[in-house]
Amino acid sequence: MRLEGKVAVVTGAASGMGKAIAELYAKEGAKVIVSDLNIEGAEAVVAEIRTNGGDAIAVKTNVADLNDINAMIDTAVNEYGTLDILVNNAGIMDNMAAVGDVNDDKWDLIFDVNTKGVMRAIRKAIPIFLEKGKGVIINTASTGGFSGAHAGAAYTASKHAVIGITKNTGFMYAQKGIRCNAIAPGATMTNIASTITNVNEFGASRTKVTQGVIPRVGQAEEIAQVALFLASDESSFVNGAVIAADGGWTAGF
Repeated sequence: MRLEGKVAVVTGAASGMGKAIAELYAKEGAKVIVSDLNIEGAEAVVAEIRTNGGDAIAVKTNVADLNDINAMIDTAVNEYGTLDILVNNAGIMDNMAAVGDVNDDKWDLIFDVNTKGVMRAIRKAIPIFLEKGKGVIINTASTGGFSGAHAGAAYTASKHAVIGITKNTGFMYAQKGIRCNAIAPGATMTNIASTITNVNEFGASRTKVTQGVIPRVGQAEEIAQVALFLASDESSFVNGAVIAADGGWTAGF
């Protein structure tokens, strides 16, 4: 198994890509902290993992809350003795608003969840990784992290920032045995659309320009396979990279 004996934290793991990643990691031998604000969903994922012979613990986490982030990482260390892999997957969408219509509260919420939560989790994990002399960080970015046409200004900026954090972290700690990469999924079957409220008509109409050329919608399990590669030693020379997993959506523009 490719992750035998590893300890992984996966945020946003009660559903969608996070669930698929947590389940695949457990199947490949990792002990998994299944982290999500939806604790009932996280516990259901843990139950499924255990039914299939894996080892996992559910932790209720609001990634916008510093205390929750710290408790999540502490749980991994207290329960399993260490941390090897951190997957920052939790995220929410904006309401497709262009910058002229951005609401400050919505902007702050998007950045607290999508960006500050990523930074804080990495910051908490770094001392553990430095002491071990190794560690893997995987951030779920988005094709919206390098395109301006896939969401509103807040989400787009937050995911651009995640890519910046990824590249900076990968570079800064490259000689410390720590790797940090990002996955940029395209249109994928998850429940993130449920976080969209009060859709901005102008912004949404503009995103339809690129939505019309989506080759196909991806499955969460396809993203999980990329996350498995990045977590495994097979990607030992991949660091500071952003892997687009979008079926070719952004290849042509």
